[in-house]
Amino acid sequence: MPPSHSDFDAALLDVEQQIALLWRRGRAASQALSRTLHPDLDSAAYGLLSILDREGPLRVTDLAATVGVGKPTVSRQIALLTDLGLVRKEADPHDGRAHNVTLTDSGTEHVASLRVHRHEFFRDRLADWTPDDIHALASYLGRLNEAMSPRQ
Repeated sequence: MPPSHSDFDAALLDVEQQIALLWRRGRAASQALSRTLHPDLDSAAYGLLSILDREGPLRVTDLAATVGVGKPTVSRQIALLTDLGLVRKEADPHDGRAHNVTLTDSGTEHVASLRVHRHEFFRDRLADWTPDDIHALASYLGRLNEAMSPRQ
């Protein structure tokens, strides 16, 4: 027998409340982690560093599209990251008029260090979970991320 409409809505309300709490706590944790690099660095800048580490050199417009924000917002973050010596702009080898943003050696080292801190953060918080529970969480989060991806 399928769940009643009210059961479904009640379950959705629980999910909404838990996700709102997770986002608030996640933002705070991400901000704290980003500030280990520099006091002026926010979590959005750390996100850009992570993308560049994973994807390699990208144009500012491509970075903006990847994170879903405007080019001016990403440009401000890239300017700060450049001033901190974590990224640099290089001529695009395929289009001499364009520039790619790439991690510097220092940026790569900082991303690796932050990744270790992030791993330790989750290890501490999930220390009493079983591997099966952690795999189940990852599976459900993957399904949720897929469901929340922009629809075409």
